[in-house]
Amino acid sequence: MAEPAWSDVDYGPPPAPPKRFDWKRLIVMIIAVVVIAIGGIAMLLFVGFAYGVGPTLVGLAGAILPVPLLVSAFLWLDRYEPEPWKRLAFCFAWGACVATTLSLIVNSTMADLVLPALGVSQSHVATLVAPFIEELTKAVGPLILYVFVKRSFSGPTDGIVYFGLSAVGFAMMENILYMGGIYVRTSAETGLASTGVMSVVLLFVVRVVMSGFAHPLFTSMTGIAVGYAARSSSRVTRVLLPACGLMLAMMLHGTWNLMATLSSHNQLIFLYGYFGLMVPIFFGVVGFALWTRAQDGRIAGRVLPAYVRAAWMTPPEVASLITVGRRLTARYWARRVAGPDGARAMRGYQDTATKLALLRDGAERGLAGPDFAGEELRLLHDLAAYRNVFTNRDPVTPRGHWDGTAYHLVFPDRSVRKVLPSSSPVVPIPVAPPPPPPPPMYGYQPYPYGYRG
Repeated sequence: MAEPAWSDVDYGPPPAPPKRFDWKRLIVMIIAVVVIAIGGIAMLLFVGFAYGVGPTLVGLAGAILPVPLLVSAFLWLDRYEPEPWKRLAFCFAWGACVATTLSLIVNSTMADLVLPALGVSQSHVATLVAPFIEELTKAVGPLILYVFVKRSFSGPTDGIVYFGLSAVGFAMMENILYMGGIYVRTSAETGLASTGVMSVVLLFVVRVVMSGFAHPLFTSMTGIAVGYAARSSSRVTRVLLPACGLMLAMMLHGTWNLMATLSSHNQLIFLYGYFGLMVPIFFGVVGFALWTRAQDGRIAGRVLPAYVRAAWMTPPEVASLITVGRRLTARYWARRVAGPDGARAMRGYQDTATKLALLRDGAERGLAGPDFAGEELRLLHDLAAYRNVFTNRDPVTPRGHWDGTAYHLVFPDRSVRKVLPSSSPVVPIPVAPPPPPPPPMYGYQPYPYGYRG
């Protein structure tokens, strides 16, 4: 009995989805880019005229050192479903250019004009003004993505990544201002550049080594709330939850600044608050981020079996997506049997399968849009194209196909035998791809098209 003909089908490149030109989104993004450019130029001019070239370079050298480490941490957190680099860069640039410019203007205005007129000391800017304006401006950039590109957020992990990168950009520019400023002041007071450099080193230890996590920690509260709001079908929840997250971010930021202000009277206040409050919250958020990072794998394990029953995926494919270790094992196998192209195809396959799982999960939550059917079909075709690169390449794996309930494997005598799946599916994918899906129906379906139960 010959092997079914469709096991050798070359799917070719996946079809490109039809693109609809969205003028509203284009106009919003152009305005955002222009605002970022204006903010960046304004900050460069301010720092350059206020401090000069030398102090600006000193501050830049100290402020930019932790940025690669922090950005890498957020990118590592985003490994399950990598976000487009343009959106990540947009959030970072927004925090560095726009949020810092607006915060600087508001904080300076309040300190120089408003608070003195009200009889309030300028020292209260850190606790009464800065937490509100800084958290608000840092959040606006990622919120633009949330409003106009809703697919950017599939859960709290995406919220942590987008809002965290905005906070990293903000912290970098703020550190340039602080380090450049202290270099100018101490050098002018002592007449020695070496004294200014030592002051910058001490400030680097305090602001970067000890408290470099502060801004990302505060803003991640908003990101977590927005991530959960994006997964809700309730319009009220999608509005109120981000507002609550923003308020929590402002409260944490205000508490941090209050501790720093009170430490001028008693340094133990800051130490107790730092080790007794902020450090535990930081490690709690890190633990939560690691837990929610694996959530995409858990979602894949829950919703993708529907595609297994429809014979569009095999049990090992779903099993290989659940944990990071299994994903890496599948990539090593693909590299071994199909070379670098196989490893790249496996990575693309895993990213696409994760997007399919999140799309399906959103539909089950009542978030299926009018383009759900077309998007689902496009992702299934993408999976078939990626899968075709590395299947039937392993010489020790028999050729065959999956019919939704069992394997049909071709044995050395050319006979095809039915083999039931293992209770613990092996990793990676052992058989050829299933047939491509039929044309989509209209509207949301409770199960993949063609599934008969």
